[in-house]
Amino acid sequence: MNPRISQKTSVAVVFVAALFMSIMDATIVNVALPTIGRDFRVSPTAVDSIVIAFLVSLAVFIPASGWLGDRFGGKRVLLTAIVVFTSASALCGLASGLGELVAFRVLQGAGGGMLAPVGMAMLYRVFPPEERIRAAAILTVPTTFAPALGPVLGGLLTTDLSWRWIFYVNLPLGVAAFLFGLLFVREDRQAHPGRFDLPGFLLSGIGFGLAMYGVSEGPVKGWHSADILATIAAGAVLLAAMVVVELRVAEPMVNLRLLGNRLFRASNGVIVLGSIAFLGTLYAISLYYQDGRGLSALASGLSTAPEAFGVMGGAQLATRWLYPRFGPRRHITGGLIGVAISIGLLGLLGPGTSLWWARLLMLTLGLAMAQVFVPVQAAAFATITPEATGRASTMFNTVRQLGGAIGVAILTTAIVAIGPVHIVSHQLVANLTAYRITFAVAAAIALLGTTCSLAIRDADAARTIRQRKSKPPNRRLLDTASALAD
Repeated sequence: MNPRISQKTSVAVVFVAALFMSIMDATIVNVALPTIGRDFRVSPTAVDSIVIAFLVSLAVFIPASGWLGDRFGGKRVLLTAIVVFTSASALCGLASGLGELVAFRVLQGAGGGMLAPVGMAMLYRVFPPEERIRAAAILTVPTTFAPALGPVLGGLLTTDLSWRWIFYVNLPLGVAAFLFGLLFVREDRQAHPGRFDLPGFLLSGIGFGLAMYGVSEGPVKGWHSADILATIAAGAVLLAAMVVVELRVAEPMVNLRLLGNRLFRASNGVIVLGSIAFLGTLYAISLYYQDGRGLSALASGLSTAPEAFGVMGGAQLATRWLYPRFGPRRHITGGLIGVAISIGLLGLLGPGTSLWWARLLMLTLGLAMAQVFVPVQAAAFATITPEATGRASTMFNTVRQLGGAIGVAILTTAIVAIGPVHIVSHQLVANLTAYRITFAVAAAIALLGTTCSLAIRDADAARTIRQRKSKPPNRRLLDTASALAD
């Protein structure tokens, strides 16, 4: 092991690479679905199972990840997850039929489900509370840049090479992350991980899986569909049973008692509502570009990309200046208001509005969203003990993942309900009113998030707020000034 590479750097490099790969995979595949359907000679509704299989598998395995990391060690579980995800990516690229591809996507989701919670717990254990803002800034790279890059890269690979390369592209990144982690990351195993909570795993895994399936397929099949209603109802019943069971277990798989922590509870509220508004808008704006304005998938991705650059710039602004001065309460609240304004202005886009104005709004959306994701991730775990960090990370990532799926479902439903097209002068044209109302809905959800951010008390997160040190006076300037005065 190279002592010159700190554990902060080692864990951050491996986790960011792995999380980037997993999150990008969720968006890169969407662009290639029509091509895959034509290649396998299946209907558009059937090919949708490629996305659903991944999301459901992800939801099933996330709840167990915290316990696995505590029991077997974060390094071992994270590297295993990377191997599973990368191997499954190779198998997806080699699939000869839809059935094989769906099966390999389930395996991919199992690896992806373990990546985020275990890696985040490791990251927050090596970064002390006063440095959590730096760790949170690191996390903005995969969580916000990957969703924007996915459609661009997916369009390029599908058009110029083959849809199989949207899976093969994970291989070099996965292999590099595994080897780096194997060499430089130290093992960190918790002393008392507790027994495996089988009832909690089954109830939470199946319950979240059914809920994820229901909210993902609801806009496609219709919320009145019998199987959608049955799936959501079954998921709700299982999750309700999970709450009852987990509150009675001494060492639960999903530690719901953590929600008794005021700061952690408010942070989860912010992350779920922020994810609904932000990730839902990223999906809706791609539909606006392609269906509303007639852009190609690649051009749509490129027009969405300014959001990622806004986030990266905004993360530096958050860590270096805003968070130390304003604390999480005002910082997050201001960020949510900025998100709502940016999304609301997207609703004013017309058929002849310059696309550069839309791209500028995507840039400001990224800048504002950084002022939500960075401070909330820095503050959320401030009062969580190191022993509970694994389970807390599991819950935080479950909420974030479900929020993204709900955001896409809500905004897609709004577009479908209003109608993406209408007849004008006997011609079928895009109905931009559907997108205007959809963006208004997303803006309202972002504003709703301020009810959670205002519940945050800066005193609870005081350990994460590092005051910037003032620079020592320049002695030469002081001596010169004194001489002039004399």
